[in-house]
Amino acid sequence: MKKQIHFSVIGGDLRQGKLAELLAKDGHIVHTFGLERLPEPLSLPQASTLEQASAIADCIILPLPMCGENGLNLPFGETPCSLGQLITVLRPEQIICAGMVEATLSQSAVSRGLVIHDYFAREELAIANAIPTVEGAIGLAMEEMPITLHGANALVIGYGRLGKLLSSHLSALGAHVSVSARRYDDFAWINVYGFRPLHTAHLEDDLPSFDVIINTVPARVLDRRQLSLLSPGCLCIDLASRPGGIAFEAAAELGVKAIWALSLPGKVAPVTAGQAIRDTIYNILQELGVSL
Repeated sequence: MKKQIHFSVIGGDLRQGKLAELLAKDGHIVHTFGLERLPEPLSLPQASTLEQASAIADCIILPLPMCGENGLNLPFGETPCSLGQLITVLRPEQIICAGMVEATLSQSAVSRGLVIHDYFAREELAIANAIPTVEGAIGLAMEEMPITLHGANALVIGYGRLGKLLSSHLSALGAHVSVSARRYDDFAWINVYGFRPLHTAHLEDDLPSFDVIINTVPARVLDRRQLSLLSPGCLCIDLASRPGGIAFEAAAELGVKAIWALSLPGKVAPVTAGQAIRDTIYNILQELGVSL
């Protein structure tokens, strides 16, 4: 390392814990906050307060996603933290990195002279995250389905990064794969790879034929009416970030098994996910002129 950096890793899930360990292994000074209740405790210095965690750091790394239901995303933390409290302890001269930063929070940060670098908005991390997400989704399907994926009728909704990988992996396992999209160029690629193309806005006639449906689109694509058309036992997995693509309350009332599988990389492959975040943080630092 050309330069030793003082990092504070604040909050998040298992991947943030692995990230902290990887940064320390690279020779940096690392403190943590909001990771006190990890299943495997970290052998790293822990800041006693959010203020201390901020005060000692050159670079602050906040969670992915940054926001939880009641403030900063701290599922393994002992002390809740509001977003307002967080903003007040950060300093303009610090390098602040976070994942899935909400627009209102970015505006609040700007008003205090803060710049928050959204590492989840980076293409290299999105691609790296797609792999454990797809593997986790397929593992979940295998656990929850009473039949094999081989020979199953599968629908993938959306043909972005996740949709492309999912359709290929499901097909490799012997599933009969249909892919829904809205763009003509997506339909062309879906055809090229031998999948059955469907339009996301016109799924009703085909919905009863599927054994498993995996959504990747962060917008409502399966409402009550569409869910009511599914065959008994059809499994729905939603990989989309909030607000998600499935009407879960309606699914529960209709007896449809629907799983909202958020943050799969941190659950199924925290080491790989931590490495991907570390590499992305390093890319951001280098672009800002910090020698590593």
